[in-house]
Parts: sequence; C-alpha cells; structure tokens
Amino acid sequence: MTTAAGIDPAAVPSGTGCVECGEVGGWWVHLRRCAQCGHIGCCDSSPAQHATAHFRTTGHPVVRSFEPGEAWFWNYATSELYESGPALAPPVSRPPDQPSPGPVGRVPANWADTLR
Repeated sequence: MTTAAGIDPAAVPSGTGCVECGEVGGWWVHLRRCAQCGHIGCCDSSPAQHATAHFRTTGHPVVRSFEPGEAWFWNYATSELYESGPALAPPVSRPPDQPSPGPVGRVPANWADTLR
C-alpha cells in the first residue's frame, strides 16, 4: 500500500486509548488508529465499536492497528486489508504495558463472553 487518499503520515495519535471510551468510562478489546487524523478508537469486537463509528461520522476510510507488533491497515470504504503501509507519526501502538483488553480497572471479569 502506498500513501493514498485517507492517509496522512504526519497525523499524530489522539492518545493511548479509545477517545470515546475514555470520555464515558468504557473499555476496549483492541485499538485502531485513523490513518487520516490520528483518532484512536476501539475495534469492532469492543462493545462500542468507536473506530467504525469514527469512519461513519467523518468518512475517514483507513485505520491502522494500534496494537504492539501489528502494522496492518484496513480500508472501510473498500473492505480491503493491507499487511503494511506507509510509516505513520509515532507512537505506532498503545504502550506495551497497557493491557488488552483495557484499560485497567474498567474491563469486566466476563469480558470474553461479550465478544462479537
């Protein structure tokens, strides 16, 4: 994947966790980073699915995994997966000591029963 529409390599991440979950005290399974603006949202296995909601609200089509060791991109508009893509501004993942699911203290004991 080359730099394309919907990707701004200079956009910095909005934080180390899902923006909306942080605002409402929610929790997430995995994190996704908008490749256009840097918004961090939770994945579709998470209860609130904020990364997909961000795409629907903004039209920003491409996300990159925000998990340590993962560098894949997903294009919501075309339903295409890319194993790699352009380098994005750091940091490229959540802090390695931040657990998944997270954040600490907000993940219910039965979280695995809620997976989609």
